[in-house]
Amino acid sequence: MPKALCLTGMVIAIVVFLLFLLDLIVKVPFQRADPIMDVVFVLCAGTLGFISWMTFREQD
Repeated sequence: MPKALCLTGMVIAIVVFLLFLLDLIVKVPFQRADPIMDVVFVLCAGTLGFISWMTFREQD
């Protein structure tokens, strides 16, 4: 079960990362409502992905 949660965290991180990076670059989903929010969400998604990856590697 912990491996499934790590993989779920990585998938969610990838989706959020791509969604807000696309908004920052091409103004697709949210018409770049707030660029600072886009940057913060991209950073948070990267952090979540990194933490999920490190935890996944520690699993037996």
